[in-house]
Amino acid sequence: MSIQTGPSRFSSSDLPEEEQQVFMQLPNSQHAPSMARDTKGHGDGEATAPKVDETRPADQHDVAINASGHVQELERNFNLLSLAGVGLVVGNVWPAIGGSILVAIFNGGPPGVLYEFIAVSVCYWTVAASIAELASAIPSSAGVYHWASVTPGRRWGRVVGFFAGWWNYLAWILGAASMASIFGNTVVQMYALNHAGFEAKPWHVFIVYIIATWLACAIVCLANSTMPRINDFGVFAIVAGFLITVITVAVMPGRDGRPPHASSSFVWAEWTADIGYPNGFVFVAGMLNGAFSVGAVDATTHLAEEIPNPQRNVPIALGLQLSIGFITGFCYLVTIMYAINDYDALFESPYPIAEIYRQATGSAAGATGLLALVLICIGLTLIGLYITCGRTLWALARDGASPRPALLGHVSPRLGMPMWSTVLSAILVTVLGAIYVGSTTAFNAFVGSFILLSSSSYLAAILPNLLSGRKMVAYGPFHMRGWIGFAINGIACSYMLVWFVIYCFPFALPTDAQSMNYACLIWGGFTIFVGVWWLLGARKGYEGPTITGGAVIEAASHHHAA
Repeated sequence: MSIQTGPSRFSSSDLPEEEQQVFMQLPNSQHAPSMARDTKGHGDGEATAPKVDETRPADQHDVAINASGHVQELERNFNLLSLAGVGLVVGNVWPAIGGSILVAIFNGGPPGVLYEFIAVSVCYWTVAASIAELASAIPSSAGVYHWASVTPGRRWGRVVGFFAGWWNYLAWILGAASMASIFGNTVVQMYALNHAGFEAKPWHVFIVYIIATWLACAIVCLANSTMPRINDFGVFAIVAGFLITVITVAVMPGRDGRPPHASSSFVWAEWTADIGYPNGFVFVAGMLNGAFSVGAVDATTHLAEEIPNPQRNVPIALGLQLSIGFITGFCYLVTIMYAINDYDALFESPYPIAEIYRQATGSAAGATGLLALVLICIGLTLIGLYITCGRTLWALARDGASPRPALLGHVSPRLGMPMWSTVLSAILVTVLGAIYVGSTTAFNAFVGSFILLSSSSYLAAILPNLLSGRKMVAYGPFHMRGWIGFAINGIACSYMLVWFVIYCFPFALPTDAQSMNYACLIWGGFTIFVGVWWLLGARKGYEGPTITGGAVIEAASHHHAA
């Protein structure tokens, strides 16, 4: 009996006799009990996971099978704090929402920015809770790809999981490209603030974009064992940067002859929208900016095989990510809205957050210092994004869902991480950067489809679970029982389905080639490409995740975080 795992092939006969007994009880083993999808339960939570003998000898703690059904190849370097750090750093809410605020200020002005952020955060809490529940049941680095292979059942799980995996991976690539462009724009605007008459060009941004991309990739590849410490520092940098920025921007207006704070009426009540849509639609469309900032809810799930007790720790880390992200993001937005004293100047600036900082501090030097804090946070985010991108592609490759699975599904013994999947991710981000030089409109169309692709991947896992009566998964420690689970899943799916359509509308009316929203076109192109690839050959060699049902029990791990 053997498990086919792409490049990582494992046979139970390779284990000592007592370890084979544990392996034989894992889900999807030929001798295991029926998988949870076959249990004839009576609704939510009735499925039961196969049990591992609790009295097994102590040396069975070296069994090298993890919850994905694969040989444990990655060291469990992360602990709960460092895992939460990955989520917080990759989410990077307050720097991300500041760097992309240009979209939001058109959709209602300051009140729109604030209320839209609250609304979209509430919606994403339901998405995150749904994802955390699945991560607690099946803690796999494959994340939504693995869950989407389970929740639709045997008949559809293979194809749905395949599409979900590639939607998810492509979303992360576009997220990395977006952060690299914000990094590049921040550096260029820091220079422009201090050099009057300087005219920024796309190639200026591209140079910084490339340097940041490959520096982040190199750090992830060459310093894998230090990633938990880097993410611990990332948490400190994001929290410290937030406090310094909020205090500075809150205190400096109105002092030493500078203009005073904006009025509370301006911040909370003066709705400003002149984009051709009714105010109600302006509000729901404006939630896109907040979605971009809080929508990276599955980042920590891709490190499930690098932390002890992931069934418990991944949901906690996800909750910490969203809680801290919302608090810092909302407080940051309120602070910078009160710092605006020349609203029209924001629309004339290519990078509005730089102008807000200049207005708040009254000097280019002060704005440059605050932008430097944003730059540090975004640089750390890029590192976290390459951790996520590399692990996501590696998880696809080891199941045979990618080209060259033996290469992309390989973990470097020397580096202790999936090097080639990480490097390929950086190459793809570099190609997107080249598009930026040719056309910023085309580049923005690509990165603008991040939410569409990520939402599609989440829906592929959550919606089938809801439609099947939540019977396909035997849940882990974090489980929303009874009607609560149905309600949370239902709200999450409704939000993603409805707003998927809304986010495809043009940004303003009347529209032209420059202002048109091409995100739906990019999503459609990627989906057609994946579909054609599936039909022409990918489906022939692809078997899907090895373990495809029930809550999986971590048989063991080689290494544990301190």
